[in-house]
Amino acid sequence: MEFAEEVYSELRRLANGYLRRERARSIQATELVHDAYLRMQKDTHPQWQDRTHFLAIAAISMRRLLVERARARHANKRGGDQIRVTLDDASASIEARSIDFLALDRALEALARLDPQQARIVELRFFGGLTVEETADAVGISPATVKRDWTVAKAWLMRALATGETTP
Repeated sequence: MEFAEEVYSELRRLANGYLRRERARSIQATELVHDAYLRMQKDTHPQWQDRTHFLAIAAISMRRLLVERARARHANKRGGDQIRVTLDDASASIEARSIDFLALDRALEALARLDPQQARIVELRFFGGLTVEETADAVGISPATVKRDWTVAKAWLMRALATGETTP
């Protein structure tokens, strides 16, 4: 398989993973993949070190695209028809809760101010679909630290989303 096919396959996997958790199908996986890939290709000298690094960059690109789409829709409809997602992953057995994607983004930005490593782990695990081991490699920490930070970050984000408090 040539590199372009591998890249496309990885982006489709990321997009499908995210969209499976999204209740409102506001975008098709193919459209998200194409938009993210085009955005990533605008960098004339991509510095992807390996597969994990590529997935991390793709996760961030997809998150930004989805936030931009949600903001545009929110501005157009003044709060109506917002994207709803659940903040869990397939391997975790936490209760599924619907959350506002824009609120999640604000909470994630607040978490990044409080603990950048936990915010990065959420980006890689939730938006990127990376495993604990892949996340550990991307961040340069142990899998045990990823598990611990992932648990703490999810709890912090769920509390922030439930209360609307996103100030660290």
